[in-house]
Amino acid sequence: MRLRPEHTPPEAAAMAPWGQMFCRLNAQGAGIILWHLEAYVHMENRSRFELRKRKPGGNAAQREADAGTAQHQEIATPSEESLETLMEFVSSQDSPWALSPDCSPEDQHLRELAVQSPQLIRDNFIFLFFRSLRIVDKGVNEVDENLLKFHNLEELILSANQISKINSAHLPRTLKVLELCGNEIVGLQDLCSHPPPELQHLGLGYNRLLGSSEDKYLTAEFWPNLLSLDLSFNNFTDLMGIVSKLATLWRLRTLVLQGNPLVLIPGYRGFVIDSLPKLCILDDRNISPDEKHQFHGLSSKPDLIVNKAQLVVSVGKIKGIPNPIKLEELESSPESPVISHSYYVTYEFVEREKAEDTNNAEVMKFHQSQMVATPNPGSPPGSADTGGSESPAMSSLHKQEPPANRANRHLTPRKPWAETIECSHRKEHVTGDLVALKAFLMAGTTVTVVEEKVLSWPIAAALAEDGGKKGKADKGKAEEKPKDGGKGNKQKKKKESPVELRSDPPLLRSLGSGRVNLESLLTGDQLVAVVCDFGVLVTEETTQPPSPKEKDGKKSKDKNKKTKTGGENPASQKTTVAAKDLNALCKGKGKNKESPEGKEVQEIQPVPLTVEFQVQLIQWTATFDAQHQ
Repeated sequence: MRLRPEHTPPEAAAMAPWGQMFCRLNAQGAGIILWHLEAYVHMENRSRFELRKRKPGGNAAQREADAGTAQHQEIATPSEESLETLMEFVSSQDSPWALSPDCSPEDQHLRELAVQSPQLIRDNFIFLFFRSLRIVDKGVNEVDENLLKFHNLEELILSANQISKINSAHLPRTLKVLELCGNEIVGLQDLCSHPPPELQHLGLGYNRLLGSSEDKYLTAEFWPNLLSLDLSFNNFTDLMGIVSKLATLWRLRTLVLQGNPLVLIPGYRGFVIDSLPKLCILDDRNISPDEKHQFHGLSSKPDLIVNKAQLVVSVGKIKGIPNPIKLEELESSPESPVISHSYYVTYEFVEREKAEDTNNAEVMKFHQSQMVATPNPGSPPGSADTGGSESPAMSSLHKQEPPANRANRHLTPRKPWAETIECSHRKEHVTGDLVALKAFLMAGTTVTVVEEKVLSWPIAAALAEDGGKKGKADKGKAEEKPKDGGKGNKQKKKKESPVELRSDPPLLRSLGSGRVNLESLLTGDQLVAVVCDFGVLVTEETTQPPSPKEKDGKKSKDKNKKTKTGGENPASQKTTVAAKDLNALCKGKGKNKESPEGKEVQEIQPVPLTVEFQVQLIQWTATFDAQHQ
């Protein structure tokens, strides 16, 4: 078994060959300390152990002299620890030689043997002693033939390493558990060349197995005694193909397929349960008798199994958006624009989906048509969005959060402002690209609340300004020759009554955006329901230069203030108070700031911006669902 050079402990170079072997296999600092401790015991207690090895012989005087020498050495060596002290060193959790809490009982037992009987710690003993080896996240990239020296090895755990292929000829024939989770294995051909015949558990989760090309190695021909199989989080997509191979494993009782694209098929769990009747646990969930009864007969109807996934996205209530209506907008003049606000939610979904089901083109067309606007007469040339292309505002909004894994952006219908905006949006998505859907679910989707602000300008006012000059020239003629006895004026008034508006391109602003984790849909959950909390919105007052008419209005107001002398009359005071109350109402405050009740209103915590969002994975609960889909 080979490690990368940077993972090899520096102490291993000074050890005996068997010490290096153990260090590599154990791959933790406790193994190194074990050998240091064993050497320490040899050095400190060498005289005692050497005396134990001597065979009784010679005359009595010589034996008494040897015993006296030993007693003298024990008394004369104050630094020598007793056996009880050494055992405390290796067993106490506070000792610097203590093993990690997750070590196996074999490690602790071997540590104690090194103290009690160090003469046993030899190559053959080590190779025969271990029945389980656990080497996790140590950079192992190859398993060599030295592993065959462990004649009694039954469990080998090599999780979270860098193994791309493993030669089964280097595995002990006594293995019963082989765990290779979290490596880089792409194929099973080398592993199945000489597989251990007694293997009962095979863990291949979180690797890079590619489904149909590897199905043929998951049969009883290679694993006749397999009881448990973990294939989680690979890329198996052919449900019927893999189930037909697994059906040959007549001893199989535990199966893990979660995290594979095929688990997104609506009939996945029911088809597996009915096809493998001896199975007891599927995806870490016990199979109940009721579940077997509900899916009875589904395996005999393979035509109902289609490699497509169906998900339903729902968007509920939006809360926490401040009232966008301002007092100056209520008091706008006829020449001022009409401002409208609307709100909607966008989310992402995998790109390759069924077009006729999702109406993806209709969504984008609808989105773009709302941004096609007619410029007002006073706007500069080229400011309007023409030809149905995406507006610069929407382009910048999309660039701000690029879709992950080539996902399409969908949006809910636009809604006007309210304290609680009811989106009531529900959309069904169907896709046959299960691999892309798995990647999308693992990455999650981005949910965004968007505010759309549209300025609409009255066309009649602009035309009146353009026709003012012509009206002065023809003023005399119009006064001298009135036609139809003044009826024409009435007709003009009737025609001028509906005000025609022209809208600017919409101004888009992202109020809040966040990522929603959808990975649990790959591990057995059928519903992800969250309330996205984007925090409290801070309203930003945008200062715009006043128009010439607004400047004239301010000047006239200033003159009126200067000409006023003395206090205001009661009627004007009432009008001022009414205006203040209107201002308070527009800002969402119904009480005076100076009143005690008004202070209570100010103490109310602001409502954070939230939106209800959920994604449901459609799964059959019985054979009846498959027949009536």
